[in-house]
Amino acid sequence: MSQDSSDRIVAGVRAWIATASPGARVPSNRALMAEYGASPVTVQKAMQHLVRLGLVESRPGAGTFVRAVPTARAVDYGWQTAALGTAPAGLAGLSSTQRTVAPDAIGLHSGYPAVDLLPERLVRQALVRAARTDAALTRSPAAGLPELQAWFAGELAAAAPAGVTPASARDALIISGSQSGLSSIFRAVVGVGQPLLIESPTYWGAMLAAAQAGVVLVPIPSGPHGPDPDDVERAFVQTGARAFYAQPTFANPTGAQWPIATGQAVLETVRRHGAFLIEDDWAHDLGIDADPRPIAASDDDGHVVYLRSLTKSASPALRVAAVIARGPARDRILADRAAESMYVSGLLQAAALDVVTQPAWRTHLRGFREHLRVRRDLLISSLAAHAPAAHVEGVPVGGLNLWVRLPEGTDVVQVVRACEVRGLIIAPGSEWFPAEPSGSYVRLNYANADPGRFAEAAGILGAVLDGV
Repeated sequence: MSQDSSDRIVAGVRAWIATASPGARVPSNRALMAEYGASPVTVQKAMQHLVRLGLVESRPGAGTFVRAVPTARAVDYGWQTAALGTAPAGLAGLSSTQRTVAPDAIGLHSGYPAVDLLPERLVRQALVRAARTDAALTRSPAAGLPELQAWFAGELAAAAPAGVTPASARDALIISGSQSGLSSIFRAVVGVGQPLLIESPTYWGAMLAAAQAGVVLVPIPSGPHGPDPDDVERAFVQTGARAFYAQPTFANPTGAQWPIATGQAVLETVRRHGAFLIEDDWAHDLGIDADPRPIAASDDDGHVVYLRSLTKSASPALRVAAVIARGPARDRILADRAAESMYVSGLLQAAALDVVTQPAWRTHLRGFREHLRVRRDLLISSLAAHAPAAHVEGVPVGGLNLWVRLPEGTDVVQVVRACEVRGLIIAPGSEWFPAEPSGSYVRLNYANADPGRFAEAAGILGAVLDGV
């Protein structure tokens, strides 16, 4: 009886509202009780329902009124075109690796490993413990927590050969992810308008950071075994550059690792030219068939600015990384970071330190390595079986990706779009070239998508290539 009365009141008031003006006062509860023979509770329920529908609004002390519906109008942001001016170079939009895709799509475009490959329990427990410490409420030092500085420095020192003075804790600067570190390094070490040697292909984020810093990129061809040291030498001579940015260990996108001789030759070149090697060791924990060999471990005179992140191996939520640099370069980078963000969250630093100092951390890394191996090999075999026209340039010895060359003359943009229509998301290789691409490439991440769908993904790519 009460529900029927409530529904009748709602229907009656809605009919009345259709002919009333916005802001008109709705009949009082007493009037509705009399009209519908309803109890106060029934009338109150009906009015609450009308409020939830957005048809009426209650004004305490005044009554209930027909809600005014805002008039829709077209919004024009055209004025911002003149106010903002020309868009800065390199800031056209998000990388394809940053896209969010439909849940049923096969995403081989990501730059991160799947969540189930990460040490979830370690991270959650570390965050809980960190929240109970003073780090949750206090400001951390600009250079970072001393214990975390010491851990990063100790990791690099462990790889130092005999006779080399290892980096100290003071040399390590804690930063909020490697991307912010690259921006600061380029500003502090290279400078606006100055040339920076850079591998080609290379990490798209480094090119973005260079654009933001106003640095002029000078591409150096780099293949499965890194760059030719003679090319690096010539580029320093011709440009007068003061730095070379590179990923000697499990490069993004190729997964290549420089031979020891190449690393030594490049280090000697930067020393001879009084320059810097900016070594991005982004995949230090992602080795599969090889272990990391940081060039910075062999440097004790400040020619290598070293960058290492925990984002890919611990958690994307732990945006914690470190720059290890010596001398005035270290001080300039610290000054830039302090001006940019003042300090890194002590809570995240404390949690990161907790994770990497647990005995289970090494266990996680061993298991992580095997998972990456299985996924890499499965995707390679799937491509060979279902997309033979897609050529894997080299089996990566570490990292997260396959660097795949498509048949000569292939329209990569068209292939990427056609794959997306069929539910496969891949990244066009053009994003990893600082100049014109040297071929038709795509990058495929084997660490994020469900490996059970690799054959399906390869089948889609193969069908698209057959139809192009």
